[in-house]
Amino acid sequence: MKALNDDLQMRSDWLFPLCTGEERLRNTHGLKLHPTQKPEALLHRILLASTMAGDVILDPFLGTGTSAAVAKRLHRHFVGIERHPAYVEAAWGRIRRQKPAPPEAMEATPTRRDAPRVSFGSLVERGLIAPGTPLTDKQRRVAAQVMADGTLSCGPHRGSIHQVGAAVQTAPSCNGWTFWHMERDGALVPIDVLRDT
Repeated sequence: MKALNDDLQMRSDWLFPLCTGEERLRNTHGLKLHPTQKPEALLHRILLASTMAGDVILDPFLGTGTSAAVAKRLHRHFVGIERHPAYVEAAWGRIRRQKPAPPEAMEATPTRRDAPRVSFGSLVERGLIAPGTPLTDKQRRVAAQVMADGTLSCGPHRGSIHQVGAAVQTAPSCNGWTFWHMERDGALVPIDVLRDT
């Protein structure tokens, strides 16, 4: 969901424009076919947030088939129930016209959380960062040294990259991967880059 919102946490209240223009289904007199037709963007977000490709969705009040059309586009199966004949006809037409997205477009982009977890100590063990390597914060205000057991030493503080980062900032917590930096090719880079090697 964060990917849909430029990598920012999405709010729990969503704002969408009303269903208008080309998306709005109309009857033969040019009037709205259904009084409360939902925008496809709303169903797109709901289905991505709550289902996976191949899942089955149930819409017991299908109306003109917005949920079914979006489900087909996103490779979801659907069961729709509707009793109004004009709505059923419109929904079937809409579903038939909808093209599924290419299968490769359905793969979710992996997040940092999906990546295998790597401990700082394992990077030291593998020689990706050597004991004795100096680390600093981005502004070079504090300096620490990498210890052979994968901890950091900084004045009176000794512990994990997270514990020492929090201690030197007098903060309750710290993401040591992004707080601590090291020299690489003449530039200061966060130690987080080591997890990609």
